[in-house]
Amino acid sequence: MNLEIQHKNALVCGSTQGIGKASAIQLAQEGVNVTLVARNEEKLKAVLAELPNNNQKHGYLVADFSKPEELKEKLAAADLQFHILVNNTGGPAGGPVFNAKIEEFERAFTMHLKCNHVLVQAVVPFMKSEGYGRIINIISTSVKQPLDGLGVSNTIRGAVANWSKTLANELGQFGITVNNVLPGATGTERLTEIINNKAAKTGKTIEEVAETMKNASPAKRFAKPEEIANAVVFLASEKASFINGINVPVDGGRTKSL
Repeated sequence: MNLEIQHKNALVCGSTQGIGKASAIQLAQEGVNVTLVARNEEKLKAVLAELPNNNQKHGYLVADFSKPEELKEKLAAADLQFHILVNNTGGPAGGPVFNAKIEEFERAFTMHLKCNHVLVQAVVPFMKSEGYGRIINIISTSVKQPLDGLGVSNTIRGAVANWSKTLANELGQFGITVNNVLPGATGTERLTEIINNKAAKTGKTIEEVAETMKNASPAKRFAKPEEIANAVVFLASEKASFINGINVPVDGGRTKSL
């Protein structure tokens, strides 16, 4: 399928590892000019060198999502001609919601919703002028079915999902779509961290915890980051022009709701 996104420009957040990195690489494979965003410049340079390049213009932007005002300043100084925005950042630490500190909610809200909003406000004017925009938020299946032991994440992901749906309603008339990709358990550093924490708290081995998590999905395995990226790239394309305001679970069938 020709996705018709050659020569489009994409801003991909959290793109030095996991789903963000896989999305950046696959967008570049489709002929997209990719700008990577993360806080570690050395890792950004390493991923930049990995991007497929057929006379494309790739680059990177160093930004710390715990500092939205600093992010806003960096965006103001950048050339923001992006047709595609992939909002993606690492999830909050696990734990029961009852035990969560107020500061944990505030930190997660800043990194996920505030910075997503800063990015959208920066890139939408160009998208409107082009009559083409794709905003894709990598969040979690917890917006459909809250996940045990991820209290802060469940809360903040729900906020991002509703913010996204509201944006979709407001921006659709300009040829801009806003959609959410909901990854299931995916083989990333974040998943390794979750498995290690569960093993430490329950006394089970890492292998036992991982096997239990795999068995929660009909597929009986973890997703590969590239499998999540496939959905991202499709939603970024011309072929997805009438898909707007939806949550797309990519979880091997784990989520129990339709």
